[in-house]
Amino acid sequence: MAFGAYIRLKREAKGIQMNDFARQLDISPAYWSRIERDIEKPPKDELIRKAAEILGENVDDAFVEASRLPPDMRDDVGGLVRMYRKQATGDK
Repeated sequence: MAFGAYIRLKREAKGIQMNDFARQLDISPAYWSRIERDIEKPPKDELIRKAAEILGENVDDAFVEASRLPPDMRDDVGGLVRMYRKQATGDK
């Protein structure tokens, strides 16, 4: 599911109006509407985190729906990829 559709489904399930939600995020309703309709790419990390928290959703799940790793995991994954590649190629 695309991020916009995911977050809209969660928002509507909580009974929160889009204008009210945008106000809580401190952004314009027009911009948030474009995100929910997947016209805009998923927003910056901070807005994804804040939206998930307002909705009481798991922040990691929101990042996955946005096709991103949660910020706190990015360095860890990079290290794992480097380690895997070293093992795969026999580099030390």
